[in-house]
Amino acid sequence: MLKGRDLLSIHELSVDEVEMILNFAAELKAMQKAGVPHKILEGKTLGMIFEKSSTRTRVSFEVGMYQLGGNALFLSNRDLQLGRGEPIKDTARVLSRYLDGIMIRTYGHDRVVELAKYADIPIINGLTDLLHPCQVLTDLLTIREHKGKNLKNLKMAYVGDGNNMTNSYMYGAAKVGMTLTVATPANYKPNNEVFNNAVEDAKQTGASINWVEDPIEAVKGADIVVTDTWASMGQEAEHDERKKIFTPYQVNRELLSYADKRAIVMHCLPAYRDEEITDDVFEANANVIFDEAENRLHTQKAIMALTMAD
Repeated sequence: MLKGRDLLSIHELSVDEVEMILNFAAELKAMQKAGVPHKILEGKTLGMIFEKSSTRTRVSFEVGMYQLGGNALFLSNRDLQLGRGEPIKDTARVLSRYLDGIMIRTYGHDRVVELAKYADIPIINGLTDLLHPCQVLTDLLTIREHKGKNLKNLKMAYVGDGNNMTNSYMYGAAKVGMTLTVATPANYKPNNEVFNNAVEDAKQTGASINWVEDPIEAVKGADIVVTDTWASMGQEAEHDERKKIFTPYQVNRELLSYADKRAIVMHCLPAYRDEEITDDVFEANANVIFDEAENRLHTQKAIMALTMAD
């Protein structure tokens, strides 16, 4: 169903395709834990273009390709003529002659779209300023592990900046039927087009996608509370200003007192302790957060296998 396809956005996946990715990721995780070989991509090579650095993205994709029997090439701007101004459409057509798939982690989403337009091989969005689909698919797998496979009766609250994670959570929640309430300051709302698309997607599953300004309103009765850094990569100069604006959106014990008493807290990392999340709340939920980090490996293996296997 996904063979030869790009994965740029959860919005472009069907409800069944999201379910398939999550189920296959769980299967691959079980195989890995049991020591069962799964060389699905033997002889295949993934190119990994990094215009934004990362710990989890690089290690999970590279190790994932190794475990699937394939090879991965790390390609920074210093390694590619992209760094000297070669058009991305030319890079796409050249790399399509050498590789079996490309993962790209970059700034503008238009770069991923253009790469996919001109490449003849699957393109995987490892992160853009607009979307982070691999992380949110990972988080859905993690929620299933901690809250059960039926996600339709769950309520999620996202508290913080309306960034690429927020946008992808809206798409992800819509596809699996969850209730998602996003709380951000009024001037830091998630992307309006993404919000409208997610509301439309939600009609297929009975999901509910909402925005509020009040973090307490968002968190009331929530089964999952999620946050992210207040200043994403490239926004470091805004850190001090953002810290003042987002302080009321800190995930702390007081805010969590409004959530369900069995609520879990998630964070895609890196986390800045005592800014978007207090150290005590982070440590109390560390098992979930590091399951979430590990699951990048298993979910991305599923994505690579489903799109790149013969």
